[in-house]
Amino acid sequence: MQNENEGPAEPALVTYRTMELVVAAVLLAGSAVVMYDSVRIGHGWDAGSGPAPGYFPFYMALLLAVAGGVSFLTAALARGDDGGTFITRRAFVSVISVLLPTLAFVAAIEWLGIYVAAAIFIGCFMVVFGKQPVWRAALVGCGVPLLLFFMFERWFLVPLPKGPLEAALGF
Repeated sequence: MQNENEGPAEPALVTYRTMELVVAAVLLAGSAVVMYDSVRIGHGWDAGSGPAPGYFPFYMALLLAVAGGVSFLTAALARGDDGGTFITRRAFVSVISVLLPTLAFVAAIEWLGIYVAAAIFIGCFMVVFGKQPVWRAALVGCGVPLLLFFMFERWFLVPLPKGPLEAALGF
């Protein structure tokens, strides 16, 4: 339902029906991969020793394949209504503007370590999306990873990926 003050509705970039078809197809493909590999390693019941290694994954994938097939056929055979707008172009750009920096953060962990990458990530997000002053972003961007360092590395004794800065500081 459209609000009177919003103006004309933005056209759909993707409809619900399209997404139902895509998700069902991905579910079918994933199920096929699991079932294939389960057959490769053995999916039967071995007399005297019980289920083979692929027994449980095979039957779970079979159930998911049936669910995916029913979903795909239901969406494909639906007539008329496309289910409405799943996402608009403007909303998709918003999602991508958060997704791409997040993927860059994950990739940077390998070279910078999780703490330096997190400091940069948090600081940049605060400045770009939160419109916070640089001094505040730097303070929080450095403070949160420092707190996480002490929490994981010192208190919980769980080592997380470190980069050259931590190595230079002897951590």
